[in-house]
Amino acid sequence: MSTVSVNLSSRCWRQEVVSINTSVISWINRRYGYQLSADYYEYIEIWKDWWKGYYEPFHKITFENGESKKSRDMYTMKMAKKVCEDWASILINDKTFVKIDDGYTQNYISGDADNGGVFGSNNFWDQANDLIEKMMYSGTGAVVIRLKNAKVDRRNRLLPSQNTRIDLNYLEADKIIPLSTDNGIITEAAFCSELCIRGQNRIYLELHRLEDNEYVIENHLFKTDINNPALLAEGELPEGVPTILYTGSDRPWFSICVPAIVNSVKNSNGMGCAVFANAIDNLKGVDLAYNNFNSDFWLGQKKVFLNRNLLSDMAGGKRVAPDEVNQQLFYFVGETFDDGTGKTMVQEHNPDLRVSDNTAGIQAQLDYLSFKVGFGTKHYQFNSGSIVTATQYTGDKQDLIQNAHKHFIKVESFLHKLVKTLLWIGHSYIDSNIKEDANISIVFDQSPLVDENAERQRDKDDVAAGIMQKWEYRVKWYGETEEEAKAKLTDGELTDDEIMGFEGGEA
Repeated sequence: MSTVSVNLSSRCWRQEVVSINTSVISWINRRYGYQLSADYYEYIEIWKDWWKGYYEPFHKITFENGESKKSRDMYTMKMAKKVCEDWASILINDKTFVKIDDGYTQNYISGDADNGGVFGSNNFWDQANDLIEKMMYSGTGAVVIRLKNAKVDRRNRLLPSQNTRIDLNYLEADKIIPLSTDNGIITEAAFCSELCIRGQNRIYLELHRLEDNEYVIENHLFKTDINNPALLAEGELPEGVPTILYTGSDRPWFSICVPAIVNSVKNSNGMGCAVFANAIDNLKGVDLAYNNFNSDFWLGQKKVFLNRNLLSDMAGGKRVAPDEVNQQLFYFVGETFDDGTGKTMVQEHNPDLRVSDNTAGIQAQLDYLSFKVGFGTKHYQFNSGSIVTATQYTGDKQDLIQNAHKHFIKVESFLHKLVKTLLWIGHSYIDSNIKEDANISIVFDQSPLVDENAERQRDKDDVAAGIMQKWEYRVKWYGETEEEAKAKLTDGELTDDEIMGFEGGEA
């Protein structure tokens, strides 16, 4: 018995992804005669910095104080990550699920009370939500299928075994190297991971290539020099991991998802771009406004200018401000304030904090950013004291709704391809009772796109106009079955409030 999977998720060191990808891509080019380029990964690293909230060329402020050059970090709202988090929560959340028309096959994927299925054993929905967030910042996300406890013959071909288990691995763009594309879709790819084996730094490379209409998976492990990550030396694979594996399938054992945005970066080779790739200036605008807001508070503390005669003498000739008040408050400005105009010995300076102006500036920049990343202009609002009518709310969300449905198409295709391959593997190598041609439906949660109060009012109007039946309204909004709703409506004469479910005094 042999395994074809190893735990590759642990990381014990970090090196520059561009450097690692450059060295790996150079190795692939030499080995297979490809002409791949690593230039695109520089964009990914820039997007990652913005996602983390600190892009040094912009956020590090250098200045001179008259004596020396100093620097400080700009205040940042880290809005790139917030944007990616919000898109991830809309596209995949706890209400998203895969529906399969065969019960046995459904349990294989999503599990039951006794078995978590492929998704449960791989913590799929939590990991998929994280992957969508990373996809939104890096431009591309992939789920790679590996097998545990699988049997292979001497020719490295898989053998059926009920002990085989699915292992799903979730990778963002900096670990994906496209090898071939067809009509903008990645058909062959290499997946690069950093790992640590018994304290030794390693790079694991997995190539999925088509040969005679069959996907072949090659595994390679490289030793690295931490001081020179470009220097690679191929080492031995962990025990049980074959150098080559013939899948017997024309389906890729990976599924790739990109945002529904046309990538304007050249030589992207099927990779996507960050959802904020065309909104970098707007991210800068938000942080400039937020930095100004915080700087006003930092610089706007009260200052008191006083005459030297008001300082107290301490042992050793040290002079301090009265009551040892914080040094930042008091400033010595000379022997006297008296310049012939009768000034007092103590003066206060209270800078204007400009809270309203700064708040308005931040809100304006957030509106621009919100529009550029597909949310519409009112997604990020801090004027919570205002009242927005249902009509305004629906109008403001049109951009969000339209762009969300564009992204849903990409995510649906990504999930559908993944599940289809899982069903094929399950039927071919794990359990022949699994239905590989089962009908698959991806059900998304639409509630983040809908104003519930506005939709409810529209349904009430439809009931009043006779377009919607009263029992349909109760089924939709009160979770009753059709029989329960109809029974309530025929159980004596009901008032209008009771018909609409207001028996408990709902307003």
